[in-house]
Amino acid sequence: MFTDMDLASFLNLIGLLAGGALTSLQIFFLTLLFSLPLGLLVAIGRLSTKKWISNPIKWYISVMRGTPLLLQIWFVYFTPSYILPGFSLDRFIAAVIAFSLNYAAYFAEIYRGGILSIPRGQYEAAAVLGFTRTQTFVRIILPQVIKRILPPVSNEVITLVKDTALVTVLGISELFRVAKNESSRIFSTTPIFVAGLFYLIMNWAVEKVFHTLERRLGYYR
Repeated sequence: MFTDMDLASFLNLIGLLAGGALTSLQIFFLTLLFSLPLGLLVAIGRLSTKKWISNPIKWYISVMRGTPLLLQIWFVYFTPSYILPGFSLDRFIAAVIAFSLNYAAYFAEIYRGGILSIPRGQYEAAAVLGFTRTQTFVRIILPQVIKRILPPVSNEVITLVKDTALVTVLGISELFRVAKNESSRIFSTTPIFVAGLFYLIMNWAVEKVFHTLERRLGYYR
């Protein structure tokens, strides 16, 4: 696979792919930065007893989980120009918005499952001890929820690493687009396989981080 490239060309390829990987990582971290807290807010709204709050959120989650992320990326990027003629949303910003809204919906359902798994008795015991609802949630419930949802969250985060390749449809030079362009330029599959190694390394790092988090939160049994 690598015999069609000399060392200098291969090192140049690594440099190009590293630049693309940096863009992919920017999208990855910004998506997590926005979607994780947004997902928690969405989960809390989904659990609300007020229908005017929970029903729209149900629809939002249903749409985000029921339509392709690729379609959502296109929608976020092109819709503003139809609403405001002449306005053009930055491609990178559009990608981050689409990814954040999509993953917030998935994280919301994970959060919701974790919250519902906590026995009601813990809420009652906290109330007897004088904790407010907010204190109960932040100090008692949320740490246990985080421990319980780490495995499904790690699965979504690993998927996110791979999904960053979808922003290629907007012409963003992330890892996969760079690999594809180089593959076409030199008529070789080497860039594609090397890009696969980049994705593998990034996901290995994600797995190590979550394994460490699970070990440190092991006291919540």
